[in-house]
Amino acid sequence: MKRVTFLLLFAAMHVAAQDHRALQTGNLPAPVSFTSQQDKENMMQQLGIKAMRPGPSGDESAPNHANIDEGLANPYPDYPDALTLKNGKMVSSPEQWWKQRRPEIVEDFEREVYGRVPKVVPPVNWEVKVTDNEFIGFTPVIAKQLIGHVDNSSYPLIQVSISMTLVLPANAKRPVPVLMMFAPSALPAPAQPSKEELQLINDAMKELLQKTNPNLKTVFERYPAYQPIAPQVSGFNPFAPRPAGDPPTAQQLIADGWGYVLIDPVSVQADNGAGITKGIIGLVNKGQPRKPDDWGTLRAWAWGASRGMDYLLKEPMVDGKHIGIEGVSRYGKAALVAMAFDERFAMVLIGSSGQGGAKPSRRNFGESVESLANGAHYWMAGNFMKYAASESAFGSKTANDLPVDSHELIALCAPRLTFISYGVPAQGDARWLDQQGSYMAGVAAGSVFKLLGARDFGVSNNYKTEKMPPVNTGLLEGQLAWRQHDGGHTDAPNIKYFIQWVDKLMGR
Repeated sequence: MKRVTFLLLFAAMHVAAQDHRALQTGNLPAPVSFTSQQDKENMMQQLGIKAMRPGPSGDESAPNHANIDEGLANPYPDYPDALTLKNGKMVSSPEQWWKQRRPEIVEDFEREVYGRVPKVVPPVNWEVKVTDNEFIGFTPVIAKQLIGHVDNSSYPLIQVSISMTLVLPANAKRPVPVLMMFAPSALPAPAQPSKEELQLINDAMKELLQKTNPNLKTVFERYPAYQPIAPQVSGFNPFAPRPAGDPPTAQQLIADGWGYVLIDPVSVQADNGAGITKGIIGLVNKGQPRKPDDWGTLRAWAWGASRGMDYLLKEPMVDGKHIGIEGVSRYGKAALVAMAFDERFAMVLIGSSGQGGAKPSRRNFGESVESLANGAHYWMAGNFMKYAASESAFGSKTANDLPVDSHELIALCAPRLTFISYGVPAQGDARWLDQQGSYMAGVAAGSVFKLLGARDFGVSNNYKTEKMPPVNTGLLEGQLAWRQHDGGHTDAPNIKYFIQWVDKLMGR
C-alpha cells in the first residue's frame, strides 16, 4: 500500500512539474527557425536595404577574385584618427583617452560593427564535471572539465551550456599565468585505470553481459583471453626521438609554468546564420530575430570568454592579473574583440585574423566588408551590412563610411600586451587576410599605446609609409608586438615567441 501511495505521489509530482513547465513556456514565443539567407534578408528588410554589393572571391583564378595588387589596395587611404575626438579636438592626455575618446570608439564599434551585449544577460553557473590528474609530456597537471550553465529561466525553450577545460601545472608553488584559447574543450590526457583495475572492470562487465544474455557464456569460454575493454596504449614514448619542430602549444605553456584554458566557442553561439535565434543570442532574444545593433557571433564568443574569466578569477592557483586570450582566423577576430572590450584580459595573441579582426576595412585587399556582410553577416551587428549596401533607403555606403576601423580596435587593447601574428601565403596563410594591412593597423594603433606610456612596434605611426618587416623578424620590444612566421594558417610557430615576450614584460 505504501509503495502504491509513493508511486501515485511521484506521478502527481511529475504531472505538476510538466504543468509548471507548460505554464512557464505557454505564453512564450516559439523560437524562429530561419535559414542563414532568411536571417540575412530579414535584417536587410529592417535596414531598408534593397541590394548589396557581392564580396570578392578568395579564389585568385576566379573572374571576381579579390584584389591582391598593392597598387590598388588603398582607395580610402585616410583612416579615422584614434586620438581625435568627434568634436575635432586632439586627445592630449591619458585621462582624455579613458574618459572621452575611448568611450566614443567603443560606442561606434558596438552600434555599427560588432553589436551591443544586452544590458541584462542571464548569469552563468560553473560546474566542475571532472577533475583529473594527468601528464603533459613529463609534467604532472591538474585538468578540470567545466560546464557553464546559463540561466534560462526567462526562456526555457533554449538551453546554453558553455564547455571549458582548465589545465594547471600540478607542482606550481604560486598562482600561474593562464592563456585562454578558443578551441574544442577536451582533457589533454585522461588518466586510465591500472592493469589490475581494468581487469576488475572487465570481469564485472563479462559477468553482467552473461546475465543479460546467457548465450555469451559459451562465447567467453571459447575466447577466455578476450577482454571487452582493451587497455589504451599511450602514444607517448620517452625514449622516442623528438619530433621535428616545436612541441605542441599546450606542452610549451605547461613547461614554462603557465596554465591554459580551452573554451569551445560554438557551445556559446553556433557559427552560422541559422543559429542566430539560438545560443546565447537567441536565449536573450527569446528565440526572435536580432535588431540592427544587437550583438553578433564574434561578440557572443567574446562574451563567453569573459564568463570563463569570471570563473578563473575564483581559482586560487590562477594569477588573475595575468590571464590572456588567443585565437586563430575567425577565433583570432573573437580574441581581439574579447581583449578590446574586457579590460581584465592582460594579453592577447591574435592569429591570422583578417577582415573583422586586425585587417583595415578601408583596404581593398583580399577579404572585404562585402565578404562579411554577405557571407558571414551573423558574425557582426546587423548595422554592419549598411556598409555593403548598393541600393537602400539611405542610399549607398562603403567601408569608407564606417566611423571606426581595425587600428582603433587594436587601440582599445592599449596599454595591455597585444601580439599580432600572421603566417605566409606560400604556406597557406592566404593573401586574403591582408598581412600588410594588418601591420598598417598596428602601426596606426601605436600612437595610443605611446600616449598611455607603453611601447608600440618601435616605428613611427605613419601607416602610409612604414614597411612590413621581413618574415621571421619580430617587433617584440614593446607592449604592442608583431611577428610574421614562415608557417601557414596558424599561430603555433609564434607561441614560443609569445611566451618569451610575455614572460619578459611580466618580469617572470
